Amino acid sequence: MTVRVDLSTTITQGEENETISFTTFGRYYEKAGSAYLRYDEVLEEGTVKTTVKLSNEQGLILRGGAVKMRLAFNREDRMNGSYESPHGTFLLQTHTKELSHTETAEGEGTLRIRYELRMQGSSVGNYDMKITYKEELNQ
Repeated sequence: MTVRVDLSTTITQGEENETISFTTFGRYYEKAGSAYLRYDEVLEEGTVKTTVKLSNEQGLILRGGAVKMRLAFNREDRMNGSYESPHGTFLLQTHTKELSHTETAEGEGTLRIRYELRMQGSSVGNYDMKITYKEELNQ
């Protein structure tokens, strides 16, 4: 189904917080016990196609196009991922603190992922990502 996607991520580094928010449209579907949300982000570098997959115990964010990134999440373990840039590929690691998917009504819900992100072994901050989606009938 076509959905409106509202995404807000707060990044905490030491005493500083930065919040990034945007609204876009995408597709939501369920397959084999997992929830999928696909949407495009338009950045200065170009369009980024993003897929978010969440199941009970784990999640995955895949970004392709102008930015290539793979972030994996698991309630039990630290997970490895990667970020490709013109300067090379950087190793990422997530330590998941919260992973949830709540359906508030037919065709709408909230995905929440809170995690610490490390790049090349060094902490780059704590991330609190909240994605709400709602079926868009007029798209």
